[in-house]
Amino acid sequence: MIELSFLELAMIVCFGVSWPISILKSYRSGSTKGKSLAFIAIIWLGYVAGILHKLIFSLDLIIIAYCFNLLMVSIDILLYLRNRRKERVSPES
Repeated sequence: MIELSFLELAMIVCFGVSWPISILKSYRSGSTKGKSLAFIAIIWLGYVAGILHKLIFSLDLIIIAYCFNLLMVSIDILLYLRNRRKERVSPES
């Protein structure tokens, strides 16, 4: 039987709900205002650490939520880099 930590799952789901919203905002605005690449990168590293913990110490289905969140954060990082490049090309925007 697979044991799941419902409190851990609740935490990951709550964190994960914000990423699609952040991605949509970054995509629509085309701006890096209000974003910090360092902050997003630290969150990305946290999800990698969570995935590694699951793989090494307690593999369960919650790893799927960690992977989904890592994907969302990765997309947000790519949008940040795209938007920063756009801002550098046309700084008057």
